[in-house]
Amino acid sequence: MKYSNATNYALHTMVHIMRQSNGEPVGVQELAAMQKLSPTYLSKILTKLTKSGLIESTPGVKGGYKISRKQKEISFLDVIKSIEGDTNLFECSIHHEGCLIENVMRQAEDNMKQELENKLLIDIVRMAEEKQTGIQSQ
Repeated sequence: MKYSNATNYALHTMVHIMRQSNGEPVGVQELAAMQKLSPTYLSKILTKLTKSGLIESTPGVKGGYKISRKQKEISFLDVIKSIEGDTNLFECSIHHEGCLIENVMRQAEDNMKQELENKLLIDIVRMAEEKQTGIQSQ
């Protein structure tokens, strides 16, 4: 099981935007440079994050992207769903009712989704800021 690179980039992008404490929009060039990505590729990811309501786009010279929901409400699962969709990871290849294998796989997937829903990006932001503060004070 593996998430796409786009999910990896989306999670990092969201944390970077959230770390902009002044609430100013972050430009696509800055976001792309931070991850060494092409702005065109990252724009596709940003479009998905915008469509899912996690960020909003501000046009213009000083435009960019900023968080559109309360930061304390954004989970890892929110970001993953915006990129990967909300389909099941496992689909039984033998179509019969009450597949015991599918039941086990779905239960495991539900547990994983619950765990990712309980993990908030703001916690990562706080840890990154604490780490940065610790490095700067040394």
